[in-house]
Amino acid sequence: MTATTSEEGLRGSVGSGGIDVRWIMPEGMFEIPMDAEDLDDTAEQLIDLARKVMPEATFEVQLEWALMVAAHYDSFVEAGIQYSGFVMTEVEGTRCTATVSVSMIDLDERTGSDPAGFIGSTMRHLGLGQVSEIELPCGPAVSCIGRRKSSLDGSLTASGEDEPIWTSFIQVQIPLNNGTLLVMEMGTPTPEGWEVFSSMFAGVVKSVRLFNDAGKPLVMPR
Repeated sequence: MTATTSEEGLRGSVGSGGIDVRWIMPEGMFEIPMDAEDLDDTAEQLIDLARKVMPEATFEVQLEWALMVAAHYDSFVEAGIQYSGFVMTEVEGTRCTATVSVSMIDLDERTGSDPAGFIGSTMRHLGLGQVSEIELPCGPAVSCIGRRKSSLDGSLTASGEDEPIWTSFIQVQIPLNNGTLLVMEMGTPTPEGWEVFSSMFAGVVKSVRLFNDAGKPLVMPR
């Protein structure tokens, strides 16, 4: 089993032969609660988050926002998301936002002795974006820079109709030698903030460190 740790605290538990993954998030990130004990605790934490995100909004608006976030929890679980957060800032007079997620999924059994090479080749074949194999302090990884189209729910648009939205993203996949794949992604629908957010995310990715059960630092082999 793999545990993930951000600057704020432990995300998960370490089992026999496990790997503890740690990274540092920048200040100003709003973190989606992922470690609530039950549904009531989740609801309470989401309302608290809504108050921080929209301090001037009415309680009804804050509640609607919390419910919208809660509706995504099933997809969080399916995607193996261990951390999810977002940041809002102003860049040259434009209000910009970005999301950051960290997921743990099973590594494809076909990766063989060169998992980073296999992942990079597969992503290039799928045409997901600009793919590069990179070296991080924690070991080899694969980065992908691209754009994807999604739909903004009509309840959130001025027209009341679903509207298309393009998100630019950077995804970094780090294969671990315990059969797990660490997937980190930053996405933003606001191109004005791309340089700021991509630089921020690069710092997050470079901060990733791995440790074994005894707390000894690990570096994944090439």
